[in-house]
Amino acid sequence: MEPQPSPPSPRSLGSLGSLARELSALPPSLGPVRLIAVDGHAGSGKSTFARLLAEALGGAPVLHLDDIATHEELFSWPRRLRAQVLEPLAAGRAAHWTPYDWVQRRFGPERVLEPVPLLLIEGVGAGRRALRPHLARLLWMETPRAQSWGRGRNRDGRELSDFWDGWERAELAHFADDPSRPFADTLVRQSGTGYEWTSGTDATAGRASPLTQGDGFPRA
Repeated sequence: MEPQPSPPSPRSLGSLGSLARELSALPPSLGPVRLIAVDGHAGSGKSTFARLLAEALGGAPVLHLDDIATHEELFSWPRRLRAQVLEPLAAGRAAHWTPYDWVQRRFGPERVLEPVPLLLIEGVGAGRRALRPHLARLLWMETPRAQSWGRGRNRDGRELSDFWDGWERAELAHFADDPSRPFADTLVRQSGTGYEWTSGTDATAGRASPLTQGDGFPRA
């Protein structure tokens, strides 16, 4: 029997500089843009991680899928994202998009997004099949679903309990039909000292081969 390779060791950091350098070295995936997705369950820490990673990248812009989704279209937003953002950037043009206002329940003023060298897109479903062909890297926040949802409910308070009930059903249905984690290039886990991740050749996934249990992280 051939010796089996040992599971990859997660890299721990206080700074995200090394991951930022790794992402910056990737080839463009959407016209001149390197599109990096940060996906995970609602409440898993995607927005915080994306903000910190954007800072490590020298101020890279972050497109939040909460600005693309609506109350009526929690997950049926790919066509709008493609028309307003993906197609213009792929052609090297500025994207003109209208963020959704969750309080007013309507789209707000138009915003402009130039075709920058690296763009982060974060939110539940950022690694869905409609987006994966355009991604340079897919990162998945490795926080268990129950823990993530608990964080989200505590953050938003009891007044949004009904919304969360509907969201959980919608998220379950989405990932049952269109999972992201099996196609992640990088798994990210928050630790007491910052973040740990497996990536590149360590996270033997790629978008063609689903991840196995040997991803280097203890199971929650």
